[in-house]
Amino acid sequence: QVQLVESGGGLVQAGGSLRLSCAASERTFSNYAMAWFRQAPGKEREFVAAISWLGRSTYYADSVKGRFTISRDNAKNTVYLQMNSLNAEDTAVYYCKADRDYLKVRRPEYDYWGQGTQVTVSS
Repeated sequence: QVQLVESGGGLVQAGGSLRLSCAASERTFSNYAMAWFRQAPGKEREFVAAISWLGRSTYYADSVKGRFTISRDNAKNTVYLQMNSLNAEDTAVYYCKADRDYLKVRRPEYDYWGQGTQVTVSS
């Protein structure tokens, strides 16, 4: 199974930006669609964004559309999440997920979550 390590989180003021990274151990990284999820305290994990195997297709939750951008660099086995215009509702632990299926990668069911990276937005 692909091992994933998230990084790039931190404390940022409302209106600010952060870029998250997710490094994968898998040499055949380009065979996997990738997604970002987040989980706020007391809430269920929710889908944020997904990207297809070669990056030609992306899909976003309505809550982040127009503010967040998902991208990937298959040469570096890494997927990114550029987050702009952050607000307090974006505060959460952010996780990435890998799946060979571009539809299934958007579902929260997954047995291999990493440690995530904490994003805190101060208002």
